[in-house]
Amino acid sequence: MFLSLFDIFKIGIGPSSSHTMGPMVAAARFLELLRAGVGAPGTTAPARLTCSLHGSLAWTGKGHHSDRAVVLGLDGHVPAELDPGMVEAIVARVAAEKRVRPAGLPVQGFDPEHDLTFDFDEVLAGHANGLRFTAFDEAGRVRNREVFYSVGGGFVVTEVELAAAQAADAATIGTDEPGRAGVPYPFASAAELLHMAERAGGTIAEVVLANQMQAAGGDREGVIAGIDRIIGVMDQCIDRGLAQEGVLPGRLKVKRRARAIHERLQAERGLNIQQPHAINDWLIVYAMAVNEENAAGAKVVTSPTNGAAGVVPSVLRYYREHCIGANRAGVRDFMLTASAIGGIIKHNASISGAEVGCQGEVGSAAAMAAAGLAAALGGTNAQIENAAEIALEHHLGMTCDPVDGLVQVPCIERNGLGAIKAVSAASLALRGDGSHVVPLDNCIETLRQTGRDMDDKYKETSRGGLAVNLPEC
Repeated sequence: MFLSLFDIFKIGIGPSSSHTMGPMVAAARFLELLRAGVGAPGTTAPARLTCSLHGSLAWTGKGHHSDRAVVLGLDGHVPAELDPGMVEAIVARVAAEKRVRPAGLPVQGFDPEHDLTFDFDEVLAGHANGLRFTAFDEAGRVRNREVFYSVGGGFVVTEVELAAAQAADAATIGTDEPGRAGVPYPFASAAELLHMAERAGGTIAEVVLANQMQAAGGDREGVIAGIDRIIGVMDQCIDRGLAQEGVLPGRLKVKRRARAIHERLQAERGLNIQQPHAINDWLIVYAMAVNEENAAGAKVVTSPTNGAAGVVPSVLRYYREHCIGANRAGVRDFMLTASAIGGIIKHNASISGAEVGCQGEVGSAAAMAAAGLAAALGGTNAQIENAAEIALEHHLGMTCDPVDGLVQVPCIERNGLGAIKAVSAASLALRGDGSHVVPLDNCIETLRQTGRDMDDKYKETSRGGLAVNLPEC
């Protein structure tokens, strides 16, 4: 198994990787299928498009802007290249014209009011986040139809791809195959990652870098430049969030708090009036800055999701600005190590709140950040694995219950607390020798089982938990 760092950390827009970025990517992929069929013998050109959202995408789609994401995707836009400042104008144009204008295809009829539906009754079989796209020709005949699933972190698969992946996973059960070929150090679990690092005589970060370089054709500088670009977007997101004021979109009228908190922390610096636990406030404010930006639909990095996008950048900023001996090499080791942990969790459990609750989002992010910080601070491979396990273990069972379907309450504060847990987990692991009772792989399996058994109303549907226990929500 090899999941690229650039798949775990993807540049996109808020407020949700699975409910905003995923539907946009799915729509873009549907357009690719239509383009591939244009001009084929015996086919007619598509003229009108429809889309239905199912499961969690139906229940929380409005609050997560899933409808707008579909509009943007069918108009030919993708998350990594979209300017958040253009979203309102694009959505308004499509609504007024009742048409989308994707490149490489004729202008398509698409009236968001009638051609985009939220199906609250049918949950598609493959995943809680399902979309069904249909293209009709001028005569109203079905030209093409495809089901996509947004499986978390902006990852999107078709119905056929999902079935193939599930069959491939089933085929490897009981075998000694550590992962797919094509990289020098394949691994599908934390135990195999530790084994590969031992075999290589190096660190987890070095193993992951070697795999990334293989995937990039040996271009080490290109990989490093890509990592630095991701870090740059994370930093920009924090800085924007710390500079903004006002109220976040949605009827909850949540006030941005990161700027005011940050200004107070800065004013207290050097006055010897801060309590020792004020370091937690720095971690929280960095994370809140990111997640307030995410809630506003700004540019963020999936880490591994948008709903959990503040944890890794917060702990990374904490390392750079508050830790003794922080350096650029440590920052890159942090990112490489974190991506490995995120990939293992996604492969063996889930990073989707709609599938396993917030333990799969903020829990995964905390495990990634804890491992990354332990690596950056010079921890052994065993200590790094221990740090990830501690952080994940203490998020097990966490529900995903966004109030009013918005990625705001409890999501924004929850990222701050996830960052604190990550730092505490790394610190505790570094105080030990790496030995511990519960291996990370067993903790990940517990996450999977807990998510399987969790009632659906606690899995990003806004039908349980805090989402139904606040007045007038």
